[in-house]
Amino acid sequence: MNKWLIAAGLLAGLLALLPSTAAQASSTCKPGAKISEEGFVPIDGIQQWVTIHGARCDNPVVLFIHGGPGNPLSPFAGKVYGSWESRFTLVQWDQRGSGKTFGRNPTSAQASLSIEQMSQDGIALASYLTAHVGQRKIILVGSSWGSVLAVHMAKARPDLFYAYVGSSQLVDGKANESAAYQQALDRAHRIGDTKNAAALEALGPPPWTNPRSFGALRRITRRYEAQTTTPAPADWWQPAPAYATASIQHDEDAGEDYSYLQYVGTDGHGMFWQIDLPALGHAFRIPVFLVQGAEDLNTVPQITRQYFDAIRAPQKAYVLVPRTGHDPNAAMVDAQYKLLIERVLPLTR
Repeated sequence: MNKWLIAAGLLAGLLALLPSTAAQASSTCKPGAKISEEGFVPIDGIQQWVTIHGARCDNPVVLFIHGGPGNPLSPFAGKVYGSWESRFTLVQWDQRGSGKTFGRNPTSAQASLSIEQMSQDGIALASYLTAHVGQRKIILVGSSWGSVLAVHMAKARPDLFYAYVGSSQLVDGKANESAAYQQALDRAHRIGDTKNAAALEALGPPPWTNPRSFGALRRITRRYEAQTTTPAPADWWQPAPAYATASIQHDEDAGEDYSYLQYVGTDGHGMFWQIDLPALGHAFRIPVFLVQGAEDLNTVPQITRQYFDAIRAPQKAYVLVPRTGHDPNAAMVDAQYKLLIERVLPLTR
């Protein structure tokens, strides 16, 4: 998605540098003071876009790991999560290959993305944040593709995190896509949707080598989810004015296209098909809380629940949200916030 530009209001405190990893910083937090920072941070060799907003900089920090890949939350975060800023310091990060980070590093399109590299980026950012806001640990929140990176981060560096809160949890690329395909096909037959049933049968079950197949299935599952879910408020997905310029939108689209091909691959060997969280082991050293849309046809509840049941963690909870699909709506965000307040916030004290 973007960036030849640095936002005019970029604060110097976010730009303390350390080569090759995340910028190293001493705490600039004054207890009780508001924090509002936006800018590029050097992370593992490239400048990556990070925003930090909260009513009090000494509130617990929530690091969001967005989905996609290539779909950063930063343009929409104020509308979706802005009400949380009274209780938490919220950090949005445009991942490698996404949003302003992609725009700032256009030559990165010549490189390959990997789960390992992007997880390490997230760990480096988490380490930076603990120093920058003067806190021992932070809270990790991941959704969809971001839930994969977040689990890798939580397993590799549990000392950095109070807890992990995942939503629309991806578990295993092949198992997730097979379940999504079968549920969509079953739905098409059940409701007599002969057009989409024929399209799915022509597509055939995954895994696929054609990158268009993944998008074809998701277009159908989105239509079906729309029939059984409560939509998010329309203004959620209108980018904030700072992200609504033509150049930024152009870069965001380019980053999304690049990330999508890296994700699904052009020959069936993209990052998606390499996702296998059970292979990392089911033991976690931090609490794990998963929020799942009951109508999710992309990361279907059956697969998420099986993974959750196998998890061993100091605390864990699984929340199934009615009338919610893969993409967040108000009920999903409310369920996340309830978990943060009731189960995670006490861990930070």
